[in-house]
Amino acid sequence: MIRLWRCEICGDPYVGKSAPDNCPFCGAHKQHIKLATEAQVTFDVPLCEKDKANVQHALEVEVSNATFYMCAAATTDDAEGKLLFKALGKIEAEHAGIWKKVLKLSDMPRGSDQCHSKNIQNLAESHAREERAIAFYKKAALESENERIRQLFTSLVDIENDHLHLSEERMRKHP
Repeated sequence: MIRLWRCEICGDPYVGKSAPDNCPFCGAHKQHIKLATEAQVTFDVPLCEKDKANVQHALEVEVSNATFYMCAAATTDDAEGKLLFKALGKIEAEHAGIWKKVLKLSDMPRGSDQCHSKNIQNLAESHAREERAIAFYKKAALESENERIRQLFTSLVDIENDHLHLSEERMRKHP
């Protein structure tokens, strides 16, 4: 039977026979995907000053990463790399959308990040970006006293770790 599922991280719905292993929109792991009628999703979160600063920084990180990945998808010299960077760009843009909703912004900031023409350089840059994001999100999760903010940051650590492993795997294949 086809059912309606909802990701508790990004809030997006998914139609399918079962919950996917990862949200097709934000990459959240399966434990965050529930039947739509059971999913608890809110972006109306009271932010203390520290959380607000961390969420604003997270938005900047995700916009920057999405811009980089879309640039890499358009210019890298490897067909599979183009696909990987396009997928990662869409996911990072979805992450930016999460923070935009939490901050109650009407417009998405624009990024201006550049990329490389060589796939191996883009993979190395991807790896560095994911490591920085993971370190920041871990710190932000520990600093927050708000359960929802901790959930978002912790989930994004898991997703960004997935991205980190992808770049590591690709760098080993294409030294």
